Amino acid sequence: MDGKGSIKLQGNKETVFASLLNPEVLKNCIMGCKELNQQEENVYQVDLSVGVAAVKGKYDATIRLTDVEAPESYRLIVHGEGGPGFVDAEAEIQLVTVEYNKTELNYTYEAQVGGKVASIGQRMLSGVAKLIINDFFKKVKKELEKVNNMEGELR
Repeated sequence: MDGKGSIKLQGNKETVFASLLNPEVLKNCIMGCKELNQQEENVYQVDLSVGVAAVKGKYDATIRLTDVEAPESYRLIVHGEGGPGFVDAEAEIQLVTVEYNKTELNYTYEAQVGGKVASIGQRMLSGVAKLIINDFFKKVKKELEKVNNMEGELR
């Protein structure tokens, strides 16, 4: 399963990039994230409880950020296992300045699933993946609005 997309976010590349690497922002934005602990630089252990279709269940996941080129791009690697099965995913994240204080985030991803969750069919899995990704970026957008509002109040 693979896909791509983009979203325009409020904030310059540096602010957006820093937010995407901030553990507290990640915890607030990842659907079903109960706990997120930094294991080492750019490596996080995540406890998830996802409640979407047949993907529903608890997962223990590792999120690893590699090829980090601040504030331009990075690769996100996720491995998660739980009762419903496993997921292995990789995403490429690229940030592009589109105008003053606006950044476009472009992403591509590939994911493989196994176990019970794999039996629900490609079409449904694609829909669930899009739902989870859209939810993540909607929450990132809100987090960046908070950051920008706080910066505006400090001026």
